[in-house]
Amino acid sequence: MAAEAEYESVLCVKPEISVYRIPPRASNRGYRASDWKLDQPDWTGRMRLTSKGTVAFIKLEDKVSGELFAQAPVDQFPGIAVETVTDSSRYFVIRIQDGNGRSAFIGIGFADRGDAFDFNVSLQDHFKWVKQESDFSKEPQGQDNQPKLDLGFKEGQTIKLNIGNIKKKDGSCKPRGNAGTGGIALLPPPPGGKITTPTGPVTTPVPNHVTPPPINTPSSPDILLDLGSPVPPPKAAPASADLWGDFNTASSSLSSQAPQSSSWVQF
Repeated sequence: MAAEAEYESVLCVKPEISVYRIPPRASNRGYRASDWKLDQPDWTGRMRLTSKGTVAFIKLEDKVSGELFAQAPVDQFPGIAVETVTDSSRYFVIRIQDGNGRSAFIGIGFADRGDAFDFNVSLQDHFKWVKQESDFSKEPQGQDNQPKLDLGFKEGQTIKLNIGNIKKKDGSCKPRGNAGTGGIALLPPPPGGKITTPTGPVTTPVPNHVTPPPINTPSSPDILLDLGSPVPPPKAAPASADLWGDFNTASSSLSSQAPQSSSWVQF
């Protein structure tokens, strides 16, 4: 902390500033810049705002040589060391001190309103930093020595995740083989398709078996009349005859071949 107190840093520099002798304050209402002779400053120069440790210094210096004219130590802001006037934002009242401990109040003014704003903000930032340093020093020092919580995985350490409410999709299982068919798995039908069934007769060759000749099935319905004898070919009907023919004639011609119970031919 002592090394930091020896180090002086520059907070703000303004090339032009005016100094005024001010009358004593008549009441507690504050200072008024209109009571000063603003057009006749008592001294002009530059202002340099520095800090050493927690104390800020307003230094009034010569523009050319840099010789110190007066300085005002500021240990608190806002406070008695720096006060604003009630009728302007460009003028302030500061308390200067010499090496013998004597002090006096003088008025200072900036030609530009932006320079006055920078001066005010620089003082606020410095004492804001002072407050933060003071709060940090009041914290218990033993907190830094406490072990921190280690949430990392150790070497070889694993975790298990139990994810519930997960359903398997239908048809995700593979088809299993049927024990009765020798473990042959049947493939599922293609999606959106149809299974085509063969229409023709399926023949399976059997060893030492003679395949009988095919049975010729006549197209004539008279096969129902006599199953024992071959059926003569049907007679061609004349073009002008009825398509159904003459059932009486058919019954008379077939009466010798049909069995006794052939009354079903008669209508």
